[in-house]
Amino acid sequence: MASEQNRWLYRFSVITSLSIVLLLIAGGLVTSNNAGDSVPDWPLAYHHLIPPHLIGGIRFEYGHRVVAGLVAVLTLILAVWIQAREKRPLAWKLGWTALGLVVAQAVLGGIRVLDGYPAITATAHAILAQIFFLTVVGLTIYLSPWWRRDLELHQDASSPSVRSLTAWTTAVIFVQLILGACFRHGALGIMPHMIGAAAVAVMVVWAGRAVKKRFGAIRQLRTGVALLHSFFGVQILLGGAAYWAVLAAADDAQPTFTYVSLTVAHVLFGALLFASSLLLTLLCFRVTRPAHSTAAEPVSASPQKASV
Repeated sequence: MASEQNRWLYRFSVITSLSIVLLLIAGGLVTSNNAGDSVPDWPLAYHHLIPPHLIGGIRFEYGHRVVAGLVAVLTLILAVWIQAREKRPLAWKLGWTALGLVVAQAVLGGIRVLDGYPAITATAHAILAQIFFLTVVGLTIYLSPWWRRDLELHQDASSPSVRSLTAWTTAVIFVQLILGACFRHGALGIMPHMIGAAAVAVMVVWAGRAVKKRFGAIRQLRTGVALLHSFFGVQILLGGAAYWAVLAAADDAQPTFTYVSLTVAHVLFGALLFASSLLLTLLCFRVTRPAHSTAAEPVSASPQKASV
């Protein structure tokens, strides 16, 4: 019975993660359609729960708020459910942290509407959205049936360890997302973001090759690397296309469909790349350990031939 309850809790966390993907898309649509100032008040909309007219940018801004409300409710249910059913303290902490982040995100969104410095507040709002997404994704992985299994640890005798490489890759991607948010909301130019893309490329290739070379026989790690490299490849293509769309739309009176589609897709796949890097990082922490570790868990004598 407990096992079945754990599976349903995990499934609900997956649903919550997917709802955040929708929220990221909704937020991207607001920015790409220049709809951030379409509704001048918060938490109401034109002094109503539902604005009198859902036209122009109002539909994007109000739609973003509706999706945000749905995500907040799902996150609250998830946190309470975890507190009631989970026995692991880390799960409790992550659940309540996620709830705190979504509340902070809502407040920051309100400040963006009411504040006179949108470049700063909008950038902070975008960055916090990525942190919230990553927290829920990490929580979902932690709640998964796979994570609960008694897994064999495989010794990583090389340096730097795959744990370190994947963790640093995730950190570099996060910095790149910050630079992207700064460019998108007018706080910085494009050059820091382009330099960040080169740094991400180096880390993604380095980490992926190290994991495949040392632990290519472990299916979960192979899958993690494939996801990381796939999302990175798509993101590079979208980045070039989105920058072209920005330049092409510079003199347009209204955002074009091409511009909106490419820029929102670039934001979305940036978040998915971030999540895939976290996934690979957590997988490495779960099934490998550095050679100097003194942990008592069993270690495979032949990591290249081992399978999970």
